[in-house]
Order: sequence, then C-alpha cells, then structure tokens
Amino acid sequence: MYEYIRGKISAKNPAYVIIETVGLAYRINISLTTYDQIVHADECKLLLHFQVKEDAHTLYGFYTEEEREMFRNLISISGIGAGTAILVLSSLKTSELKNAIISANLSLLKSIKGIGPKTAQRMIVELQDTFRKGGGEMIALSNLQGSSVQEAVTALVMLGFKKVDAEKIVSHIVKNHPEVQKVEEIVKLSLKQL
Repeated sequence: MYEYIRGKISAKNPAYVIIETVGLAYRINISLTTYDQIVHADECKLLLHFQVKEDAHTLYGFYTEEEREMFRNLISISGIGAGTAILVLSSLKTSELKNAIISANLSLLKSIKGIGPKTAQRMIVELQDTFRKGGGEMIALSNLQGSSVQEAVTALVMLGFKKVDAEKIVSHIVKNHPEVQKVEEIVKLSLKQL
C-alpha cells in the first residue's frame, strides 16, 4: 500500500522516527541500522512496510531495500513478529544475518535478543535455501527497485505466486533476456516458466 515516505524529520530515536510530509506526521518504527543512517539528517526517505492488525496499523521504515526484504523474509517465519524482526535487524547487518543463515551459525542467531534455539533453527530451515539459491539475484533485484523488474515481481505475487518464486524467475528472465524491458513482456515470459 505504501512504498516510501520522504519528508522532514521532526523527531527521532533508535526505535522510531516521526517524518512530516504534506502537513501530516507519520510515526515509523525503525531498526538501529536505519537509525545510524539518518541520525544526522534533517530530511530522509524511508522505504515502508505497512502492517495491519485488529488493534493497530503500524508503519516500519528501512533505509535500504535489502533491509526491507530481510524484514519481510523474517516476518514470514512462524514465531517471528515485526517487533522481533526489528530487533534482529538492529542486532546484525543484513549481510551478516544472511551469512549466518547460509552458514547455519546457530550460536550467532541465538545470541540475538528474542531469538531462541527453535526460532533460530526455523530461520535457518526456512531461509537458507532461498539465500543460497537466490542470494545474488535478490540483491540484483533490489538494486532495480522501482523499475519494471520490481513491477513484474509485484504483478506475479498479485497473481498468486510466492514472492521468492517470482523473484527467482524474474531475475532469471532479466539475466537471460536483457532485451526484454517492458513489465508485460517480463510477466508473460515468467508465466510460461512458472
């Protein structure tokens, strides 16, 4: 629903930032990693994740697409909520977390506040293959944020495909068919291969 916000920072601390834009102020939960990037800024742009629950509508903000994607991967795991995902991202950089999952570094994952042995094991089991097979492709996709590649992934997800599968097939098509530029063409080729 919300992709990003750009505006004046009216308040900030390591847990959240308040950004004012067009006369409205938004409270956005952030990780320490994002806080480190905006600590000296008066204005900023944050990528958003909007979460709706029965009792709350919450915005989460991220300085980079890689961090937002990692957040979304984490909250897809049973037992990890948005608050825990923010704690994880505050404890480790995205690249460190990815490497810990790929190398099955259970002790490092368990050392993160809020992550017990069972949750650490689930993180490894559920994300290890994704990062091993598509790690480079996921980074390549995130670098093309806002392009037809991201739009094609979004279209495939809206058609009912898993995001991980959509990202893999779209990056495969972009890599092997650089002449394909339009969203419609990427989606058509993807549908033939999914």
